[in-house]
Amino acid sequence: MEKQSCWYVLYVRSRHEKKVCNLLNEQSIEAFLPEVKTIKKWSDRKKTVMKPLFPSYVFVNIKRPLEFHNALSTYGACAYIRFGKEYAKVPSNVIDKIKLLVNADGVTEIETNTQLPKIGDIKKITIGSLSGLECEILKVDNAKKIIVRIDSLRQNITATIPSYFLSEQTLNAS
Repeated sequence: MEKQSCWYVLYVRSRHEKKVCNLLNEQSIEAFLPEVKTIKKWSDRKKTVMKPLFPSYVFVNIKRPLEFHNALSTYGACAYIRFGKEYAKVPSNVIDKIKLLVNADGVTEIETNTQLPKIGDIKKITIGSLSGLECEILKVDNAKKIIVRIDSLRQNITATIPSYFLSEQTLNAS
């Protein structure tokens, strides 16, 4: 394992994401749990609740080798996500973009999926806290759905943003 700081993806027990994140932070291990607002409906009422953007995942910023093992021994933690022999590592700039996305005003209906996005226009967001982020257009009406690709997680994030957030220029897909 490298000695420099790196974000790893910790797989945790179902519905233990908040508990694990809190326990890690109590141990002075930097942990991040992206959450989104969702409306739960019952037969007699509706309630807005926060749910994890990536169920059963908690991001852990490992600065020292001992933290790697301490995080894994935290109650509710199961394993680090791996692709083959390599641990899933997430660059700090991607974590920063996820933080911007879940905290941005005007961004609603955030969801994830594991399918690769369909080919579409690649645009750049030019307004708001997501400014500078490139996205792929999924649907065009009064609002535009975008996909922010996070390759290190093999996940895609979709969100609805106002159409005026996007630049008029179409970027080349690379």
